[in-house]
Amino acid sequence: MADTTTVARGRGSSPPPGHRRNKKGRAARSSGLPAWSVPYVLLIPGLVVIAGLLLYPMFQLGVMSFQKVGLAQIRGSRPAEWVGLENFEKIFSNDIFWSALRNSVAFAFVAVSLTLVVGTAVGVLLHRLGKKMSLFVVVGCMLAWAVPPVAQGVIWRSLFDAEAGIVNWALNLLPDWLAAPPDGQESWSGTPWLNDTVPLYVALVVCVVWAGFPFIAVSVLAGLKGVPNELYEAARVDGSGPWRTFTKITLPLLKPVFAVLTILSIIWDFKVFSQLYVLMNGPTNREGFNLSMFAVAEAFRPPQKLGSGAAISVVLTIILLVITVVYVRQIVKQEDM
Repeated sequence: MADTTTVARGRGSSPPPGHRRNKKGRAARSSGLPAWSVPYVLLIPGLVVIAGLLLYPMFQLGVMSFQKVGLAQIRGSRPAEWVGLENFEKIFSNDIFWSALRNSVAFAFVAVSLTLVVGTAVGVLLHRLGKKMSLFVVVGCMLAWAVPPVAQGVIWRSLFDAEAGIVNWALNLLPDWLAAPPDGQESWSGTPWLNDTVPLYVALVVCVVWAGFPFIAVSVLAGLKGVPNELYEAARVDGSGPWRTFTKITLPLLKPVFAVLTILSIIWDFKVFSQLYVLMNGPTNREGFNLSMFAVAEAFRPPQKLGSGAAISVVLTIILLVITVVYVRQIVKQEDM
């Protein structure tokens, strides 16, 4: 005969100490922490990683911008000398800094605008394609986005090569009224795209837009999937054209998506370095420097001036922070209105 006391204890007894029953009746072990503190405790590992990989290097960069750091200090034979604002005074009095700032702003404006326009157009096209064709185009676009920045520079440097580049070959196929060769040349062959500042940045814009628009296109496609089809059907019934439908329905509903994409594109394009370094074949053309290239040239070209390079990087970081804060505030104000 079964022990009735044991059966009763197994059916109705309370759980042992250290356990509690949740709403579904299952036993759960108490963590011993207040409920409000659990999310903060879970954030600690991520905060430690961020502090180690991001905050500490940024702090060191800020400290270095107020010091004189050269090859002797890197080797440890001499301590770093504290110079205060001398590094910032030197870079602000340097004409190359203002030229690099102008190049950075102009390039970011053109590249961000073209990337958003091309990416949005491709995203809308993907939304109208069938599933198989849309998947095929998405995979093809993402292959370009997945190419590393250095490889992007190598690809487009070969395409814009003066003698064997496909760009000059393709321009030679066009009639003169559409693409006339430069003055003094009978054809486009031998045109040095990467020697002068303006053609260099034309090649850089094409390179960056080619690699950046797939991310915009896929993000816009994801946003369009969340727009109800009833809105487009109602607009079609009212006789609304494609452009009016886009400006009155698609654009307002995707404004948060475009806000994030714009901020990311500004940050990425304003501090572009790898592609420019490869296209320029190193920091050779000072007139073609942007702020990132100028910082690297100051820091690592002999004589090494890591303090000046750090100061330029600090200025670049502050500019990006100001742009981001101002843009986000404008978005918040528009949402409140």
